[in-house]
Amino acid sequence: MTKLFLSLHVLASVLAIGPVTVAASMFPKALRHAHSDPDDREALTNLRMLHRICRVYAAIGIAVPVFGFATAGSLGVLGSGWLITSILLTAAAAATLALLILPAQDRALATAQTPGAGSGPRSAGRLALHTGVFNLLWATVTILMIIRPGSTTGV
Repeated sequence: MTKLFLSLHVLASVLAIGPVTVAASMFPKALRHAHSDPDDREALTNLRMLHRICRVYAAIGIAVPVFGFATAGSLGVLGSGWLITSILLTAAAAATLALLILPAQDRALATAQTPGAGSGPRSAGRLALHTGVFNLLWATVTILMIIRPGSTTGV
């Protein structure tokens, strides 16, 4: 059962978190483009698509900690320091996405849809910063999951 949970956890991570990190990273540049050419309907369409990818895959991403807890429980490592650290970093990444990135994308999309609205480059820069923090948190969790201090694999 552990192998099944671990496989589902890794698949959920790759298939859910990967698209969010890519789409969220692409959003600020697409936002700058949309503000630089307000008549470009394709730029607005791209913004909507990137935001939709972030929202949908963020919801699907809930499977990652669910399968992670199932895996940790079956391995008996729920009290391990590296896992607790990973859980806290995952919670921070989820909070960054839910409280900073997605609402900022909502606001940016609304602004981009309003002709003559400003704050494009500034909001794009702030959004890029939040997205970078989100990506850094996930990279750190990934490294902890691979290194796993005290691992019995000897790696």
